[in-house]
Amino acid sequence: MTEASLTARIDQDIIAAMKARDAERTSTLRMVKTALKNKEIEKRQPLTEIESQQILTTLIKQRRESVEQFTKGNRPELAAKEASEITLIEGYMPKAASEDEIRKHVQQTIAELSASGSTLSPKDMGIVMKAVQSRIQAAGVRADGREVSEIVKGELAK
Repeated sequence: MTEASLTARIDQDIIAAMKARDAERTSTLRMVKTALKNKEIEKRQPLTEIESQQILTTLIKQRRESVEQFTKGNRPELAAKEASEITLIEGYMPKAASEDEIRKHVQQTIAELSASGSTLSPKDMGIVMKAVQSRIQAAGVRADGREVSEIVKGELAK
């Protein structure tokens, strides 16, 4: 899915949501479209698919932090609204990798890096994280950075 098709799909979904008088969906989709457009203007050229996915990932991360804050602040109605926005935005992202898939990618990456002669320790977390993230992206799936980090930390501690 290219950036243009992502934007076109969001435009179509905005129109459909407006026709259905779904105000929450319309506002969320407009927010996503605005975020993509702002980044495109800032960059002064069309976004690549990877850049678009990064923007959506950032939006999801912001919503997760908001859910956490609203839950701590005893505002369940606002937390629920943010959670529904997360679900909507995730619909435009590649499918999320399961924990087993992530672990498999981490183990393969560590095996490849170890095969090159270096002994990996928890100090090499950054190197391994970078390699794992690029491997996951190349596989066409997405994974939460925090989850990947935990798995890498666990595997390096072995």
